[in-house]
Amino acid sequence: MKKDIHPDYRPVVFRDASAEFSILSRSTVETERTVEWEDGNTYPLVELDISSASHPFYTGRQRIVDTGGRVQRFENRRRKRQNQ
Repeated sequence: MKKDIHPDYRPVVFRDASAEFSILSRSTVETERTVEWEDGNTYPLVELDISSASHPFYTGRQRIVDTGGRVQRFENRRRKRQNQ
């Protein structure tokens, strides 16, 4: 392997704040944030929007995540079509 062409493959903590779930894994992802892990070491931190702890497929619970009013815009379009 050539030196200095590959990204740094290191331990990283992935955290899903909505489910209070964290896992220590390895990755090449770049991040500025760090967190102290259970073993007392400090690792880079990657915040996740969804993980297996909060995904409806794995939890069996459906949850609507409204990003920028998308649900509201859809419902407005549907009402307009029904009223025509």
